[in-house]
Amino acid sequence: MASSYAELLGPLCSEFGIDTEYWDIWGRHHRTGEDALLAILGSFGLDTSSPDALESSAQALHRRTRERPIDPVAVLSVGDPGHQVALRAPKGARVAMALYLEDGRAERRDFVVEDGQQTLTLPAPLPLGYHDLELVVAPSEGPEVRASQRLIVAPQKAWLPDVLQQGGRAAGLAVSLYGVRSTRNWGVGDFTDLAALCRWTANELGAGFVALNPLHALHNRQPYNTSPYLPLSVFQRNFLYLDVEAVEDFQSSDAARRLVASQSFQDELAALRSAEFVEYERVARLKRSTLRLLFRDFFRKHWRTQSPRARNFQAWAAAQGDLLDRFAIYCSLDEVQHLRDRNLWIWPDWPEPYRDPDSAAVQSFAREHWRRVLFHKYLQWQIDLQLEPVQQLTRELGMPIGLYHDLALATDRCGADLWAHRPYFVSGCRVGSPPDDFAPEGQDWAFPPPNSHAHLENGYRLFVETIRRNASHGGALRIDHVMRFFRLFWIPEGMSAAQGTYVNERWQDLLRILALESVRGRFLVVGEDLGTVPSGLREAMEQYGMLRYKLFYFEKGGDGLPLPCSSYPSGALVSSTTHDLPTLAGFWAGRDIEARRTAGILNDEGLYL
Repeated sequence: MASSYAELLGPLCSEFGIDTEYWDIWGRHHRTGEDALLAILGSFGLDTSSPDALESSAQALHRRTRERPIDPVAVLSVGDPGHQVALRAPKGARVAMALYLEDGRAERRDFVVEDGQQTLTLPAPLPLGYHDLELVVAPSEGPEVRASQRLIVAPQKAWLPDVLQQGGRAAGLAVSLYGVRSTRNWGVGDFTDLAALCRWTANELGAGFVALNPLHALHNRQPYNTSPYLPLSVFQRNFLYLDVEAVEDFQSSDAARRLVASQSFQDELAALRSAEFVEYERVARLKRSTLRLLFRDFFRKHWRTQSPRARNFQAWAAAQGDLLDRFAIYCSLDEVQHLRDRNLWIWPDWPEPYRDPDSAAVQSFAREHWRRVLFHKYLQWQIDLQLEPVQQLTRELGMPIGLYHDLALATDRCGADLWAHRPYFVSGCRVGSPPDDFAPEGQDWAFPPPNSHAHLENGYRLFVETIRRNASHGGALRIDHVMRFFRLFWIPEGMSAAQGTYVNERWQDLLRILALESVRGRFLVVGEDLGTVPSGLREAMEQYGMLRYKLFYFEKGGDGLPLPCSSYPSGALVSSTTHDLPTLAGFWAGRDIEARRTAGILNDEGLYL
């Protein structure tokens, strides 16, 4: 057995993709401390209580891998010279193979494992898509072993519109939809405003797209839970963007129309339209109360009678599956728990039985409050019904891209995704960034890293849904902090950002899946490659047809002056700023420098550099 951690850490960190050292943005070398490495290995489920325990738990993990004839998932490219997957089976074993293609076809064959055979060659050519491989391995001695694999076949590059494929360019307008004001909205930009903005952008500017902030679902509670980059869920969207009066049920709901027409309601709308800041909580209160009246009308006139419209809703909700079910149950639990105790704001503080989405108490709650759960599904249905026509409108206007969506890096650790899908997030560590010129002490972003091993076991199904759902009804998807697909900076609990290190991801699998979803959904991919970028990342982005990100703030020559636009690569999206950088006005006035000084991340010496 191992006598010390030192002889185990190197091989195990390499196996789990944990960097034992890294170089920062200034070229300084950092060696990761032993405590940090052990904490990260522990977050992967290894027993780090002693060297012997660590070695034993690692050996148990290796045995489980060896006993599995094939991996849980394999991601191949149509450009691969041969479609092969790893095979672990003893010489002479009889193997029955069945390959079930996504289109319903099946291929079957039997073979005997040859001496030294470590791969299984699949029929070629395989079509793009998500397929299933099943094996029954019968060794000469011992019982049969059954195994299955999700087989993903991806294109070589992501989708691009014709104008970009032909060497042309497309320009667009970036907006924060929540900040759009109009004489008819309820104090926050909605999908009707977005349609009007698309018409103006196409007709007056001749632009090819409208770039949006993430539309992810939020709690809409002040002073917290209103950042589109720290969402409640990345799988669902925020009902705040609904045009309530455009919902079909509004016209048939006398109660809703009376409420909206009342003087007190109109006075509140006027106040929200003229407010200096977006009043998330007040807007949400108005929209939620009115939407409940619309749902009540829908339930009475359609759900009870099982009208064609109700059946359309049922079919749509069934297609959304478990992701929508769990989100709607979470939202319902959140409401009820807060009504019962005004001090309960987050699910980790709920009564213990309700913290587990698979518990009997949660299932009982869902049955008892099924109408409330159905209401939250109804909201997501209405979002889908209002957003889809906006993207269709951009096509009719001749915009080559249309809506350009944004996928946030983070998800709120006290939100719906962590409650509903906890195995897919690592406990005991947080994501951040190492020290750099923007944050000399490093940054702690306070949300958990993804559990790449759980995603692998799941066949990347949850990852696929993340991409697919956020790109829906759009022609482009921006990936915030695209380095996430290559590595993330992990900070163990109780340690500072300066004590963390990078943990690497299976980037080739993720980029191939992204390319597959891009081609199928006909949306281009933009990766925000700003900050500390690992070697090879930009080359990989180019290989898979992903556009890079360029900001004039950062593009400077050796003399410190801005570079001309002609020096930018053709495969890039060029922007003036991003959500976490100064506005043009703030940059011009130097307010960003003063803000950093006030926050204590820039001293007087750095102020005048």
